[in-house]
Amino acid sequence: MGNKIFVGNLSWEATEEELNVLFSDAGQVTSVKIITDKFTRQPKGFAFVEMANDADAVKAITALNGTMLRDRALTVNEARPPKEREDRGHGGGGGGGGGGRGGYAGSNRSGGNSGGRRER
Repeated sequence: MGNKIFVGNLSWEATEEELNVLFSDAGQVTSVKIITDKFTRQPKGFAFVEMANDADAVKAITALNGTMLRDRALTVNEARPPKEREDRGHGGGGGGGGGGRGGYAGSNRSGGNSGGRRER
């Protein structure tokens, strides 16, 4: 078990300070990070709390899973490592774009005259 905890079903109004106070009842909190959208900076509804040791993390998970905070029942469990992302930079698969010429490449837009000359 690690000492990093996932906190889900978090109200958008919740603050890192509130989480710090809540989790400090279970042991020493070393960091709290509410995850936000990188473009809008709006909270995504979850956070990560890091405890000083594994015993404090287990205690926090046991004590706080289902606890109400700002009218929301928190989901509190061990944080899982992030999924490995596929390599998007080089080599096989994915990617794309480029190529093609867009627009009307090669079409004759002279009004129906296939020779490109105008009739008078």
